[in-house]
Amino acid sequence: MKTPKIIAIANQKGGVGKTTTTINLGAALAEKSKNVLLIDLDPQGNASTGLGIDTKDRKVTTYDLLTGDAAVSTAIMVTTVKNLSIIPATTDLSSADIDLIANQKRSFLLRDALRSDDKTLAKFDYILIDCPPSLNILTVNAMVAAHSLIVPLQSEFFALEGLSQLILSVRDVRQTANPNLRIEGIALTMYDRRNNLSLQVEDDARENMGDMVFETVIPRNVRLSEAPSFAIPVLEYDPTSKGSIAYRSLAREVINKSKRVRASSHGA
Repeated sequence: MKTPKIIAIANQKGGVGKTTTTINLGAALAEKSKNVLLIDLDPQGNASTGLGIDTKDRKVTTYDLLTGDAAVSTAIMVTTVKNLSIIPATTDLSSADIDLIANQKRSFLLRDALRSDDKTLAKFDYILIDCPPSLNILTVNAMVAAHSLIVPLQSEFFALEGLSQLILSVRDVRQTANPNLRIEGIALTMYDRRNNLSLQVEDDARENMGDMVFETVIPRNVRLSEAPSFAIPVLEYDPTSKGSIAYRSLAREVINKSKRVRASSHGA
């Protein structure tokens, strides 16, 4: 049975382009005929809203998945984007830290929910998890469930300082719960080639993190900002925009990296 690749999109800083990346990378992978499931693990529910899932239609959510009140198969909703489905979120998730504190397996709830429904998930090639802007129980659940992380990094001062904290969290999760977790890559977002600071952040990131930084950079692009208000990915809103072109390029990198990892594991 095929198992999907699970990638968490995580950074504890807000406003770095996590949800934008989750939605548009998902849409770009779907455009390449990959079956993609998005899991909205952010209490703000912006990934759900950005894909046109009305709040009143979110009957079964990621909160129900974590509490064991629902199976994956009952939580999945189709979106208007071909090959792209979602498990939506509501503000219920904001109380997860308190509600789950007594559960000894609280860090493993998402992983266990996904593992319990292999048959449903076998039709997907990729599962992308949109994490909240903090290193709380929800982000830890995503890291424990995932094979790898994509870290959106805003091209601004102090960007790399926040990254070191995230890398320490990844190390902790590796040691305690998910030894195979790795960083898929760092995606530079809100990048402006005319801005010396963007260029400096890119230089610093590539110097410090090397091949871990994706070749693709995501530009500052007005179409990327406008698309969520129409509840569709930028690839549908303006397929020829710089944002669309960048996310297609990022999807190619992710697919190629997956192929290389599979090839090396088969060769091992």
